[in-house]
Amino acid sequence: MNTNNALSFENTENAFAYKTDKSLKKAKFLFWTMGYDLLVKWGIQITPWALKSGLPVKGLIRNTIFEQFVGGETLAETAPVAQKLGEYQVQVILDYGVEGGESGETAFDHAMDEFIRVINYAATQPNIPFMSVKVTGIARRGLLEKLDSSVSDQQGSLMKRYNHAVSELTDAEKEEWEHVKSRMEKICTVASEKGVGVLIDAEETWIQDPVDVVTILMMERFNREKVVVYNTVQLYRHDRLKFLKDSLEAAELRGFILGAKLVRGAYMEKERERAAEMNYPSPIQPDKVATDRDYNEGIAFCIEHIDKIAAIIATHNEYSNLYTTQLLQQKQLSPRHPHIHFSQLYGMSDHITFNLAKAGFSVSKYLPFGPIQDVVPYLMRRAQENGSIAGQTGRELGLIKKEIIRRGK
Repeated sequence: MNTNNALSFENTENAFAYKTDKSLKKAKFLFWTMGYDLLVKWGIQITPWALKSGLPVKGLIRNTIFEQFVGGETLAETAPVAQKLGEYQVQVILDYGVEGGESGETAFDHAMDEFIRVINYAATQPNIPFMSVKVTGIARRGLLEKLDSSVSDQQGSLMKRYNHAVSELTDAEKEEWEHVKSRMEKICTVASEKGVGVLIDAEETWIQDPVDVVTILMMERFNREKVVVYNTVQLYRHDRLKFLKDSLEAAELRGFILGAKLVRGAYMEKERERAAEMNYPSPIQPDKVATDRDYNEGIAFCIEHIDKIAAIIATHNEYSNLYTTQLLQQKQLSPRHPHIHFSQLYGMSDHITFNLAKAGFSVSKYLPFGPIQDVVPYLMRRAQENGSIAGQTGRELGLIKKEIIRRGK
């Protein structure tokens, strides 16, 4: 096992040891195409239409972007991927990647059953300690929006504002909300029994407050002796560092261990556009510097209170990952401390994931799965965020080229 002093994200031999020459060259071609803005924009527009129109494009998608970023169409198909990652001490966060599906109580109950099926499967696998849940998979967006707007209009603590918001629901809406909480409770009960962590995904700001509330309620019940439930904190929002600190205060008052997955964020353009259209202050940080500052302060806060917070450092930012390892070393904490875990998306930032694993840190790949047509929204976001040759794509492509040269291929 390497020491922290030996940790380097430039080691491409470690980063791509799990890839064959053929798969490495396929990744090189894919990231090369993502460097062309017009190709990315064209693909984002055409791909969903082509699938809906029944055009024979599934094979092309499966062998390119789907293969790079998704674990498979079914749980069974994720097994060899998870096994391969496990050979390099990399764990897995399973994500049933269906988005924007049907609404209605029957559909929400079905989604709950699917999340439980994922938990039961994860519990049988040696290196799948976590799975993720989207509250919008088990709750109507309109209900979440109404709750959120009522919460936001009030003063006081989040829970006090939430209780007032619930009192303003109709009887039918109150019953509907009870069903949402019941579904989440059933999911978390199975997870707690099976020893699988549940990561609650973040949503847009206009539905996030009720998501935070239901997550706190679940943490209060299930995070007493161990950490089962984690909330996701999007630090590209200028209010989330304070929210993280307030969450710890709530945890101390209510007697539970706080679970926090730290991310930068996923809805920046949508948030800014909505704020401009509806004439309210943008919830997004003014610039990347502010986001990076709050993210790294969030890391430091979690490690400073590591006995009371279990944190997942979910980022592709090299400095933030290195900073976390340095803080652990400074405090003489184990690289496998049970309250610190690193994670990156499958198909991206292998130089971070596999070098962290090689150095002895607990790290995972976020591994989505689902039918091709259902995970297209996820794939389009991956293409979009990789679409700048000066940013993520350039870094990925440069490292892949470096490894191909090292192998003499």
